[in-house]
Amino acid sequence: MNSRKQKRAALYEQLRSATNSTSVTTTSIVVDATRYIEELKEKVQKINQDIATIQTSDEQTSSLPVVKVETLETGFLINVYSENNCTGLLVSILEAFEELGLEVLDARVSCSNNFRLEAVSENEGQADSIDAQVVKQAVVQAIRNRSESS
Repeated sequence: MNSRKQKRAALYEQLRSATNSTSVTTTSIVVDATRYIEELKEKVQKINQDIATIQTSDEQTSSLPVVKVETLETGFLINVYSENNCTGLLVSILEAFEELGLEVLDARVSCSNNFRLEAVSENEGQADSIDAQVVKQAVVQAIRNRSESS
């Protein structure tokens, strides 16, 4: 009988310690433990909501195109990747190059399930007038215009 009381007292002491309770009576310790459990449940619920928000955000941004432009000696290396392929996207991008006065020297394109473009371009007499950021903005705008019209 005594060992049962000792076990129960030890259990309440562990519960009091785990819940940071300052209570002395067993009823108060149980009430504090219940509050602590409710707080933990709320924290878990908030974390789950945050995770769901992040996942939704990731899903929305994953469909955005990735455009990378590197400056070469006389032109640019342009890489475009989009999970969504839409009709006329390549034409829109090539028209943007033309408007900037870029001549495509070499290009690799894949338009099966997604869209991928790697192009090497050269400035046609306007070596200093445009930079990589201008090229990137023009390509992104061409993609946006094509996506909106599809």
